[in-house]
Amino acid sequence: WRRLGFLAFALLVYRIGTHIPIPGINPEQVAALFQQSQGTILQYFNLFSGGALERMSIFALSVVPYISAAIVMQLFSNSLPYLQELKKDGQAGRNKITQYTRYGTVVFALIQSTALTVTLQSAGLIESTNIFGAIVAVLSIVTGTVFLMWLGEQITSRGIGNGISLIIFSGIVAEIPRALASTFELGRTGALSAIMIVGIFLLVIFTVLFIVFFERAMRKILINYPKRQMGNKIYGGESSHLPLKINTA
Repeated sequence: WRRLGFLAFALLVYRIGTHIPIPGINPEQVAALFQQSQGTILQYFNLFSGGALERMSIFALSVVPYISAAIVMQLFSNSLPYLQELKKDGQAGRNKITQYTRYGTVVFALIQSTALTVTLQSAGLIESTNIFGAIVAVLSIVTGTVFLMWLGEQITSRGIGNGISLIIFSGIVAEIPRALASTFELGRTGALSAIMIVGIFLLVIFTVLFIVFFERAMRKILINYPKRQMGNKIYGGESSHLPLKINTA
């Protein structure tokens, strides 16, 4: 219960942070931009960030820089000799790789937040167009990303694990009520038929079940232990199995 309580508190902090805007942002113009971008890839990124991108909050990048850094480190750890040695070093080596992943997160966050800030300024969504306003916006976004990375690690160690995944999950779940309301509104206006709405819900349920099935699926490889005699007693002869997950990646 203590771990679940910490998880709930951490996710609450995350949801509050998604409503703290970048300094100098123009919320009316941001809302108008997202109103015009319905059905585009921008909506996908907004769903991934739990609505933080639509509000241009300090968590606008969510944990995307961390995921990018983790993927790069995973690739490099299989190709660079130095990182390969660290992987063989046990816990100390893994801690070092984790530290490099954090540094990589900051680098990716700086690059992505700079690109986002320049785009916002060119579109007139940030009221201040000078270099100071850009620096404040970039630092706010980078700080928000680094805080989310730290929060995810705290959930992993003090919560129930998988902190980064739970942050992504909570962001997506937070957008479900609005998605449901939009779907029912389309049904009410006649844009979607009742059969189509039911089909969408059944497809969502089937997709979730399909993913869970493959995530938990495993091949049980039979292991037979030979019998051996020690004195007048016979030991062994038991059967067991080696659980090999299908989705090992």
